[in-house]
Amino acid sequence: MNRRRFLKLSAATCAALASLELENKGIFRPVASDAATCKGLPGSLGAKEVTSVCEMCFWRCPIVAKIKDNKLVKIEGNPKSPTNGHRVCARGNSGIQLLYDPDRMKYPMKRVGARGEGKWARITWDEALDEIAHNMKEVKKKYGPHALAMFDHGASAEFYREIFRATGTENFSNEPAFFQCLGPVSMAYLTTYGYQVSERVDMANAKAMLFFGSHLGENVHLSHVREYMKGLLRGAKLVVVDPRFSAAAGKADMWLPIRPGTDTALILAWINYVIQHDLYDKEFVHKHCKGFEQLRKSVRDCTMDWAARICDLNVDDMTKAIKMVAEARPRVSLHPGRHAAWYGKGDVQRHRAMGILTALFGSVGVPGGLYFPTPIHLGEADCLGEDEVDDLIEDVKPPETSLKDGYAFADIFPGSPTDAIIKATKTGKPYPVKLWGVCGVNLLQTISNPYQTMDAIKKLDFIFTIEVLPTEPAIWADIILPEATYLERYDAVHKKGNLYPYVTVRQPVVDPMFESKPPYWIARNLAKRLGYNLFTCKDEREFLNEQLEEIDLSLDKLSKAGGIVTFKANPYKDLNKPLGLNTDSGKVELYAESYDDEDLDPIPRFEPVPAPPKGYARLVYGRVPMHTFSRTMNNLWLSNECPEGKLWINDEIATRIGVKDGETVIMENQAGYRSNPVTLFVTAGIRPDTVYLPHGFGSRSPLLTKTYGKGASDQFMITNYRQDPFMGASGHRSNFVCLIKDGKKLSIPELRPLPPEIPRFKMRKAS
Repeated sequence: MNRRRFLKLSAATCAALASLELENKGIFRPVASDAATCKGLPGSLGAKEVTSVCEMCFWRCPIVAKIKDNKLVKIEGNPKSPTNGHRVCARGNSGIQLLYDPDRMKYPMKRVGARGEGKWARITWDEALDEIAHNMKEVKKKYGPHALAMFDHGASAEFYREIFRATGTENFSNEPAFFQCLGPVSMAYLTTYGYQVSERVDMANAKAMLFFGSHLGENVHLSHVREYMKGLLRGAKLVVVDPRFSAAAGKADMWLPIRPGTDTALILAWINYVIQHDLYDKEFVHKHCKGFEQLRKSVRDCTMDWAARICDLNVDDMTKAIKMVAEARPRVSLHPGRHAAWYGKGDVQRHRAMGILTALFGSVGVPGGLYFPTPIHLGEADCLGEDEVDDLIEDVKPPETSLKDGYAFADIFPGSPTDAIIKATKTGKPYPVKLWGVCGVNLLQTISNPYQTMDAIKKLDFIFTIEVLPTEPAIWADIILPEATYLERYDAVHKKGNLYPYVTVRQPVVDPMFESKPPYWIARNLAKRLGYNLFTCKDEREFLNEQLEEIDLSLDKLSKAGGIVTFKANPYKDLNKPLGLNTDSGKVELYAESYDDEDLDPIPRFEPVPAPPKGYARLVYGRVPMHTFSRTMNNLWLSNECPEGKLWINDEIATRIGVKDGETVIMENQAGYRSNPVTLFVTAGIRPDTVYLPHGFGSRSPLLTKTYGKGASDQFMITNYRQDPFMGASGHRSNFVCLIKDGKKLSIPELRPLPPEIPRFKMRKAS
């Protein structure tokens, strides 16, 4: 989007907001108006303002909701927020359309047809909760506690997770944020630095930034992108390693279009080059790192020529890029990324290598590098019943064979690997899983091989979902519970211990519509039916005040402070003193002894992943700034701006196979599964062995009227995958597609010959 189009859209949005009226049923309808200057905007006519926290993505920006005649008419950023200020992104603005979406779940529903058929009968809350509690008790009695599993994601899930913990099951999975996304990066940086780094990079003060496949500017984590842009505006150099010319690559000083699956080889060659050419911070490494000599010996054969052949890059470009970054040390932001579950094999070690390179630059605890979170210690809300849960599960026997077995470090993370739960459900091995609860996660649009997930659901005795919108999992559920949106409920205190630490609270800006209920109410009433003495607070305000009391705050005090209280940050370290990291040595662990103990490589090495079979290209995926995965696809404003994703394909490949920009094709993956029709975007900005599709489109829920069947889903093409050996995260980028046009299969030619180090994927038939 260029500046002229942005200004044009802003004016149009201004006029549209000024000409909206609310119908009784809560749906926006435009009325005649010539308000081109935003005069008469509802917020300027005495609208009530309520502070809260956005949930249109997981970034959770502080917001102010404007209420007129008991209707939400506008959402803005909270000007007290040190991160986003008065700004919200397109998704944050469109929360109004989530609240008033006519497709949202309105009442408890019970399945009356076959699973997946989508036939329902309206029931009461008592009937719905009674049936869920009955089935949970029966499954636990018949099969044991571990036969129950919970898949959850989002701020509301904490309460439901406590209920499943109380049953004694090992199978509660904070998904997709861990086993489908950030598990490998969390594992790598916990081992190397003793804390989960995630997005804790001080890009605003960096002199150089290095991204590996990071799509900043397309995922629009508002405050994070602002920090990134500050760094660029202050003159920071940017190197982007990505097979696609992403938004970040468009702002880079250097773009390295790497062969997918070879990033670790490049990083190891850079580590070796930095060591051999004395481009590392010797003082930092000497004082604060452990295992340097083992590292030096391990990477000495990882030459630039070796990596260039594997990565399909130019040695001069690789050398120029690493010199550019090294010259800026220690103020280097080597972004760890968030979505790390790419190949299963080697994902943790790829991020370990990134963490090691960061340490060699001395970019730890300094402006422009990795920073440390500022702890904010909230009080424990006794009324949530965590002690009672611990008492309930004290005598629960672990299963003879755990679903965590086979993954060296799975025990340090809560819950069981998602893939292991699904396979146990489908096969009954190593023990049966017979009941699922689902909240805040679209299982079929986030987990590898949705066909396997559907097969597993068919084997369940019972499945219930807690939904705002009728997503694909709801279609398969026995009971659907309508949850209040984030604009109609309280959630736990939201604290942000970043460069600008603060505390805020999500609170309802309007009353819950229809018969939707807030998560605390749902969890409390379900727990009672199960006989658990949990959630004894009379309401959410009581437990929130208990949390806030530890820091001498209350909801009333927070409200008087404008909804946010900030704290002094402590992100940097005195490097003349020991870092005191939460690792075995208290230092940065370049050599991971804990890995050696588990027969895993203590120093990363390159493990090749199979390249596309003949006639196919690797499918990669990412984000568009208008959407948050599949969860916003039914939003009227956002779907109008971006109704479907386009499939990026290399221009030379397009010419050779006879397809053009804007044409519609069908993808077929290596197992023979086919996609919905998808529109092509022909570009020089992607490698010829790779195609790219934005994630989350192609809904298969007919109850989502604005997005059903629009576009193609990348997830339904992801049928081949493997788990990483550390905690069981599932890889997503080991799938390949060819194209179907007018019923004819088009074979994608190979323009980049494979080096001998990289094997080719072996084709298998669909099961």
